[in-house]
Amino acid sequence: MMHTIDWNAAWRQARTHRKHDRGGKQHWNKRAPSFAQHARKSSYPADFIRLMTPRPEWSVLDVGCGAGTLAIPLAGLVRRVTAIDLSDTMIALLRAQCEEQGIANVRADVLGWEDDWEQAGIGEHDAAIASRSLAVDDLRLALTKLHDKARKRVYLASLVGDGPFDRRIFEAIGRDLDRGPDYIYVYNLLYQMGIHADVSFVMNGDGGRVYRDLDDAMDKFDWMIDGITPEETTSLRRYFEQHLRRTTGGWVLSHRHVVRWAIISWSK
Repeated sequence: MMHTIDWNAAWRQARTHRKHDRGGKQHWNKRAPSFAQHARKSSYPADFIRLMTPRPEWSVLDVGCGAGTLAIPLAGLVRRVTAIDLSDTMIALLRAQCEEQGIANVRADVLGWEDDWEQAGIGEHDAAIASRSLAVDDLRLALTKLHDKARKRVYLASLVGDGPFDRRIFEAIGRDLDRGPDYIYVYNLLYQMGIHADVSFVMNGDGGRVYRDLDDAMDKFDWMIDGITPEETTSLRRYFEQHLRRTTGGWVLSHRHVVRWAIISWSK
């Protein structure tokens, strides 16, 4: 059955049903500051880099780099990093961090999956990574471009299920949640392309996060809910009033939200 499925077409079709992450450059420019703040506080970058095991002599291409979630820590571990993202706000935040921290081996450019990488001067690198950035309609083309730019290894991080989006939060404010296709589409398409990839999973959750108060909890979920309305804000506040529990040092949610990411990698 799997051999008869066009996984690129299946990916494209599944993406048409997603309720979130539909935006392009404008969407990510708007979300960049809150998204970057949330990403920096996650255990995810350390988990990804641990599985990646980068070498000091490597050059790394980071596609969909955001504000430097991986580019910043990788800069201290490899020879150089080329970081590209379609959001000029993300790139501006990354460049500001590099300047603030005195990082000189990161090249940051505004460039998306659909742009001409050759014309932009993006050559081969020892490793190519795409961390949680496969927001593309033509998955085969994106994977091919990434594969072609890597001399040694390729690393992807792809959604597992709902990923970091907490379905209970969306139900509380009356929104449907369909994140679209997850990692299994990527893995199966790679198989059809003749690439036998390795898969590992990293996990983190918000179950242990402590909030100062209800307002702090509301602020921490701002990155997750795009364009929240006053009515939805009222519903979300009511949800937190019902589900926040007092603990040492503040408040925690009564439920634990576990987030899984699939780290897919292969050698050239």
